[in-house]
Amino acid sequence: MRKLEVSLPEQSYSILIGSGLLAKLPNLLEMQGVQKQDRLFLITDDQVAIHYLEPVRRSLSESGFSIDFAIVPHGEQSKCVATYESLIGKLIEAGCNRKSVILALGGGVIGDLAGFVAATYMRGIRFFQLPTTLLAHDSSVGGKVAINHILGKNIMGAFYQPKGVIYDVDTLQTLSTRELQSGFAEVIKHGLIWDHSFVDWLFQNKEELLSRNSLYLTEAIERACAVKVAVVSQDETEQGIRAILNYGHTIGHAIEGTTSYSAYTHGEAISIGMVGSAWMSEKIHSSSQGLTKMTEELLTHFGLPVKLRTPLSEDKLMDYLRRDKKHTSTGFIFILSPIYGQVRINEHVPEGLIRQALHRIGAC
Repeated sequence: MRKLEVSLPEQSYSILIGSGLLAKLPNLLEMQGVQKQDRLFLITDDQVAIHYLEPVRRSLSESGFSIDFAIVPHGEQSKCVATYESLIGKLIEAGCNRKSVILALGGGVIGDLAGFVAATYMRGIRFFQLPTTLLAHDSSVGGKVAINHILGKNIMGAFYQPKGVIYDVDTLQTLSTRELQSGFAEVIKHGLIWDHSFVDWLFQNKEELLSRNSLYLTEAIERACAVKVAVVSQDETEQGIRAILNYGHTIGHAIEGTTSYSAYTHGEAISIGMVGSAWMSEKIHSSSQGLTKMTEELLTHFGLPVKLRTPLSEDKLMDYLRRDKKHTSTGFIFILSPIYGQVRINEHVPEGLIRQALHRIGAC
């Protein structure tokens, strides 16, 4: 088992990564301060539940914990007000109080949704992230929790840290190929923004990673999480450096929103967004020449798209970008790369350049 520590002024917690951790969940929770009398409420989706709900529920029950659960439909559409309100009702009906603990068993959607429920139920109760996707290595760390509005992604949210992250890499064996590939987008992002040696390692070990070798996946997750921990520990609420974690996300979120979260997975949208960001980086920073080609090559190796499958309206994408949280009254903010393996915050990026980048990725 690998262990990383997230050190924050108000609250610190551990990220545990390894094989067979769900089977050890009762002991791991007790080691992190959860007591048998603390009612547990597990939130998962209908796909994850097929594989893991009953084993986890049975293990916790047989160890003396009281546990209730709720299953929501899989997919981004569950990050909505209606699902959120329904879950709050289920917590009330289950008798959950301020000492209760929410377990978020699933991918990024479940982590965001369950985390937002935890942040707001009785003004905040404890929760643990139990990621079951590769993509969730990113969203489960750092305390960003949220639900969507029809006009924007993650518009209703909070910074609310989990009490711990318990990441059983065995769960990645049940992912579809598309889900696994999607997860590599965020892994690659962490290398591109922080550590070029990690990017080189991904190039060299893509075969082992795509074949789901547990040792290689554990190392990839640990190294990617280590980047996020380093950033979040410096800037918990995104007042400065944490914004670099949004590399590729501004365009990516616009792609997701414009297609109603139905045509692309989150990782696929972020993959295309990173190509757009790499292209803009080359236009603004002469030191980043060749970045777009390298980025496209790496993403393609991991089965990720580098262009829109079908053209989207450039104007509709721009409308979405104007509603993005990172857009200010003085212009567009993008995370761009002056050199391979590093990024910086660029304010006042010209709309004309953004439109060119959108055209480069296939917008019309």
